Amino acid sequence: MSNTLPQDRYPSATRTGGSKKWIVWALTALVIVVGTGIAYVGYTKFSVKEITTETISYDIADDSTMKIRFTVTRDDPSQEAVCIVRARSKGGSETGRREVYIPATTYQTLEFNTEIKTSLPPGMADVFGCSLDVPEYLTKN
Repeated sequence: MSNTLPQDRYPSATRTGGSKKWIVWALTALVIVVGTGIAYVGYTKFSVKEITTETISYDIADDSTMKIRFTVTRDDPSQEAVCIVRARSKGGSETGRREVYIPATTYQTLEFNTEIKTSLPPGMADVFGCSLDVPEYLTKN
């Protein structure tokens, strides 16, 4: 019997291609990191904020009504807008919401007071969001 092993049965001790896999993984990671960085910079620097809001105050009127006072600032005040305000219970669930029509004016910042009817006793109120895409039913008198 001989002490030598058959060549085709066992893999050789030298590897080929291991360094190529490492390069592929490194390049993939680099592309992901660079792509994420470009997307982040593009989003933060070039995103347009046409409407900003600030909640000034909110008060509980009764067990089914919340009053909210807020400001709306538009880049172009000649465009009408709509804002959705909402009331939430003490547990955090939304219990009421209302659309508020923001008319076109010459003033960049406007202040609004409104009431929101709720299905449960309210705990807080906030501005959910605003849009320049005003539904037609809000503009009809």
